[in-house]
Amino acid sequence: MQTHVPDSLSQTFAALADPTRRAMLARLSKGQANVSDLAQPFLNDMSLPAVTKHLKVLERAGLVTKTREAQWRPCTLNGAPMKDAVAWMEQYREFWEESLDRLG
Repeated sequence: MQTHVPDSLSQTFAALADPTRRAMLARLSKGQANVSDLAQPFLNDMSLPAVTKHLKVLERAGLVTKTREAQWRPCTLNGAPMKDAVAWMEQYREFWEESLDRLG
């Protein structure tokens, strides 16, 4: 049985589908943060292992890079997958704008 490996664009959109992960990306857009800092806003509603699973989804999609510095696990935002997603959406935006212009 062959397992399906999602393409990078599918992984990006799947990662962006969850509001917790989008909030993590919003935090990282302001600069590097360690895992504890990223987890803090969510710990009233979910466990640390649940937060870590969200972070792993972002890492697998290539949206977040986690490194190791002594006991710290700093995370940084990686914009390349987001840029690919925007480029993909852009072609459809142009199509819909042209279609709407023809209707007008």
